[in-house]
Amino acid sequence: METTPPTPLWDPQQYLRHADHRARPYADLLARVPALPREPARIADLGCGPGHSTPLLTGRWPTAHITGYDNSPEMLARAASYAGPTTGGGHIDFAPADLTRWTPPETYDLLASNATLQWVPNHTDTFPALLDALTPGGTLAFQVPGNFEAPSHVLMRRLAQSPRWRDRLGTILRHTDAVLTPTAYLQRLTGLGCAVDAWETTYTHLLTGDDPVLDWVRGTGLRPVLTALADDPEARDAFETQYRDLLRTAYPATPHGTVLPFRRIFVVAVTPATGPHP
Repeated sequence: METTPPTPLWDPQQYLRHADHRARPYADLLARVPALPREPARIADLGCGPGHSTPLLTGRWPTAHITGYDNSPEMLARAASYAGPTTGGGHIDFAPADLTRWTPPETYDLLASNATLQWVPNHTDTFPALLDALTPGGTLAFQVPGNFEAPSHVLMRRLAQSPRWRDRLGTILRHTDAVLTPTAYLQRLTGLGCAVDAWETTYTHLLTGDDPVLDWVRGTGLRPVLTALADDPEARDAFETQYRDLLRTAYPATPHGTVLPFRRIFVVAVTPATGPHP
């Protein structure tokens, strides 16, 4: 049985330390989205985080009305600086929403999501409702990390399940079933009547600074651990020290920086231009 991870506490400043690397997959995803059925388009950015990637949508659809949704008050407070009219005549705003129980309040031409659905348990169960919230010919486009078998995650889980940490951390981290393969997404969404483009890419990030892989995961994958140990700074620091030493071996520094291979999974699903979904 899948254990629902705790709702992590987010740190926008930490997340944005690698903003360029984190935004690139979203740009690559949006480049594959076809023409939308309405002008101006109505777009939702699901899991918008601190809002730094939301303006990428205005590059493709400058007149669109875009709403960024997120469940973190800290992230939404940071995103607020991007709200308002856009240079192309559109508009950006933000609203709170928990995607584990979100009911779309209206119809959209595009539901886009950047590295968020992996946090939603059994997220494929939400696909029918999301597709029903699209106008005919609308698109569901998302990317999720496909790196749950990478050393950064395997070592984190192994450490959390070790005797010292098992009671506090042993069940809180996501596993390899947090996301599907591109083929599985294609089959699931094709079965719901969509035309699907699904693929994967491994980015090779060159990170700099001291312990940059630890710094990277502090903004994302390590958040459940940091949340669980937030009331015990001594334990938090002890876990990070053990984890840091493991990462140094798995991702050795080179004269030019530390290489972090990062697999991403992309899906663009277009609904039929007419008629209901199956």
